[in-house]
Amino acid sequence: MLADAAPRAEPSRGRQAAVALVLAPDPDEAGSLSLLLVRRSEREGDPWSGHMALPGGHADATDADLLQTARRETLEEVGIDLIDAELLGRLDDVTTLRSFDIMIRPFVFWTSTQRPVTLSDEIAEALWVPLNALAGDTLRSTREVTVRGATLRVPAYVIGERVVWGMTFSLLERLASQSLA
Repeated sequence: MLADAAPRAEPSRGRQAAVALVLAPDPDEAGSLSLLLVRRSEREGDPWSGHMALPGGHADATDADLLQTARRETLEEVGIDLIDAELLGRLDDVTTLRSFDIMIRPFVFWTSTQRPVTLSDEIAEALWVPLNALAGDTLRSTREVTVRGATLRVPAYVIGERVVWGMTFSLLERLASQSLA
């Protein structure tokens, strides 16, 4: 069960960040859940420019902890206030492939409805994706991505033209392996 899990905490070796895995009932399928994903805006110098991701970002000196970082970043990026959302737990900390000096703490939240989003300049698109679609094989694929000029074949979820790979893919896989009860 997610709430009872003892997630692995990575030692702080550099910058810290947090992401929010926001779950809500799927209005199209009774008893099913959806997850909020975002597509980052195209921005020069942003290593994650245009990537599919979860709401979140770097810790700020004013944040009391990484839970506050996840809530603040979600509010800033998509206009969803998670202060009254139920915190279901968290997943193991992760580090990014591009730079191991960034530790990311993923928090899992529950909201009773799919809340409307208001996109910031950092986010080009937000969408609610049915969890059962991610758990099945329909969206799972292998895709080529370019990282630092090198082409890699990676496992991914393909949602229309959107490719979810890397850390976000890994976190969704971890979420799928947890019991949310």
